[in-house]
Amino acid sequence: MMIDYGLQGKVAMVTGAGGGIGRASALAFARSGAKVLVSDVSDSNGEETVALIRDMGGVAAYQRCDVSDGTQVKAMVAAAVDQFGRLDCAFNNAGINSVTLDEYDDAVWDRAISVNLKGVMLCMREAAAVMVKQGSGAIVNTASINGIVGNPGQPAYTAAKHGVVGLTRHAALRWAKAGIRVNAVCPGVIDTPMSAQAAADPQIRAMIESMTPMGRMGRAEEIAEAAVWLCSDAASFITGHPLLVDGGVTAF
Repeated sequence: MMIDYGLQGKVAMVTGAGGGIGRASALAFARSGAKVLVSDVSDSNGEETVALIRDMGGVAAYQRCDVSDGTQVKAMVAAAVDQFGRLDCAFNNAGINSVTLDEYDDAVWDRAISVNLKGVMLCMREAAAVMVKQGSGAIVNTASINGIVGNPGQPAYTAAKHGVVGLTRHAALRWAKAGIRVNAVCPGVIDTPMSAQAAADPQIRAMIESMTPMGRMGRAEEIAEAAVWLCSDAASFITGHPLLVDGGVTAF
């Protein structure tokens, strides 16, 4: 059951909203009453998310954005303000996972860091500039359990997600007195298109599930609920926190 977090009259921006956690989160923000600026690098997927929101009676608009490009990020945030007049919630969720590639390769490393870390910084910076003028706002960045613990197979992804956690803590301190809260969600293995390639193998899926104390992969909607809650007044005294949503993986 989805919860209404009372975001009526608020404006939310979600990156990577064309599928997976991003789409689930855009729908959850809309369900709680927010107008939603949907962003993705896939126009068809992003527009589909907008259509889903409108079909449920919500208000949404789409803006294409590669979050590693500062000019596109500026345009995305400007589009949210132009469309809806303000920006109250920013879920900086867009990211890539190069699990099948050698992240020590220069090009793979640069792309992973550019999207997963620099992209979060750019989105956070531009959203905060609007929120500082308003005197209020909430930002949530998508990190990972690999922002808290190590991963022997993905040096760039692990470094980037650790960076997101550090950046989140920095920003929480920087903008606390400006009325802006900044937190992160740290998902475990979530059943999304990004994880589908590995999880398609029944043996690998069983191994993933066995590594999780709760015995299953997470659902995109479970991360969405955490992100929307962190943006709501229910979390009004929480800032600088990396919220683990991992089924107990990091409890060992």
